[in-house]
Amino acid sequence: MPARFITFEGIDGAGKSSHIEAVAERLRARGAIVTTTREPGGSELAEALRGLILHRPMDALTETLLVFSARRDHLIRLIEPALARGETVLCDRFTDATFAYQGGGRGFDTGVLAMLEQWVQQGRQPDLTLWFDLSAEIAAERRAAARPADRFEREDTAFFARVREGYRERIACAPNRFARIDAALDRDAVHAQIVAALQARGW
Repeated sequence: MPARFITFEGIDGAGKSSHIEAVAERLRARGAIVTTTREPGGSELAEALRGLILHRPMDALTETLLVFSARRDHLIRLIEPALARGETVLCDRFTDATFAYQGGGRGFDTGVLAMLEQWVQQGRQPDLTLWFDLSAEIAAERRAAARPADRFEREDTAFFARVREGYRERIACAPNRFARIDAALDRDAVHAQIVAALQARGW
């Protein structure tokens, strides 16, 4: 398989992270060399910044700049080299999350986000984004049962409803890049949707 950049998006509690390894196994079985990674994080510096982003209080501008700083290092140290080697990169969150969380959730200026996106990514976009769509209420129930909450996960359902709308707005700008996954269904049904999205692209 040629190099592909596939991202997994959705509000906290949507269940996207639990499906990444299954996608990796499927693509490896089809001959791909697969690298899995995450944001914030993915490189040594980006992982250090992740700890600050998830656990230290800060305003929306500081948060946004740290997210893009982590992304820049992640791109130049992991994502771009892997793609240049012909690998497929699966990433748990990317810039769509910034437009959803900082833009939709925090109400940060999306024009500034678009400028930072261009500076940091220099045109790099995913080949496919799997959007795990789930209501804020169901996601909250899942998060409560899963793990101790970080700074984002402690936000109320109104915040996550805005994040969900932020994703919808992002998708409207590039509908062909996205595949919507109904994350309210059971695990097998969610997996079937993912497989269908990959098959639709011949992957």
